[in-house]
Amino acid sequence: MPPSTISQSITAYLDSVRLSRSLNTYRTYRNGMQAFALVLKSNGIDCDKEAISALAEDAIVWFSDALKDLAPTSERLYLTAATSFFEYLAAENLAAINLPRIRLLIRQRARRPGIRLPQFPNDDIEQVLNHMLTLGEQPAGDELQHLRDLRDRAFLITLADTGLRVHEACKLVRGDLDWNEQRAIIIGKGNREDVVRFSDRSIQAIKRYLQARARIDGGSGRELVRLPLFARHDRGAGAKTKPITTTTGRNIVTERVAQTLGPGAVGTITPHSFRHYFVTRVLRSSGNLKLAQELARHRNIAVTQRYAHLSNDELDRGFREAIDKK
Repeated sequence: MPPSTISQSITAYLDSVRLSRSLNTYRTYRNGMQAFALVLKSNGIDCDKEAISALAEDAIVWFSDALKDLAPTSERLYLTAATSFFEYLAAENLAAINLPRIRLLIRQRARRPGIRLPQFPNDDIEQVLNHMLTLGEQPAGDELQHLRDLRDRAFLITLADTGLRVHEACKLVRGDLDWNEQRAIIIGKGNREDVVRFSDRSIQAIKRYLQARARIDGGSGRELVRLPLFARHDRGAGAKTKPITTTTGRNIVTERVAQTLGPGAVGTITPHSFRHYFVTRVLRSSGNLKLAQELARHRNIAVTQRYAHLSNDELDRGFREAIDKK
């Protein structure tokens, strides 16, 4: 039975989002639709009683006006969720929607988010990586700690040398890697199939880690190609080979940053900092914006272009050389 009320239609729409999009996208859209429903209520519309066929296109104007207290980026995300909802209604023939008018109304009212330059502590990241390169060479007294050391080394080098997002790295399985070509085919952002290339040192770190894990993987009773590339090594995992979560990936970064730079540095480097580091290295070494875009898997080259700006250190050096030079 098709949904008949606005509330039922919103629920059906979010169900479709949950099935077709990432969990993060679903959560964002759910928050956006909750805000949309509140705006409708404040304008005298009872979503539990009002028929979806009666939903007016002007509701997007009310919603846009109500979002002005949010940051422009959040406003844009919520308006995208609402626009997608109207597209869903039109596609399912649940309401007569003039989609061009919806988009025009949004274009006239939505603020454009400001462009922020990616900021990350380049020298600190390299210090963390140098520390990780020496980690695990000497077996720890605790086997699990030794495996964690090797895993964390392989994980952070992989983030820094591939540009993988943290959730993409956590989802990798052993069979994803083509060891000869040193690359993997993944399902990336936007549910797109992407090719990710691995550096020599990331491949070596991963191989060293998997060699140390051979006994556990061999006793798992599962095909090696189906096992996670980065696994849990804690008491709770026991003898099973379980994948790490995105939360674990973030915790690895937090722990190793604190270990290398001290507790005061926690929060200054996140998993995404390693992606910024990767894109910037590609740009500075090649000077090729298109190459950096392809390797970073940016859909819009304008996103990559943000990395083409000189760093503050480079600007400082240029200033001193130009102004203070005698």
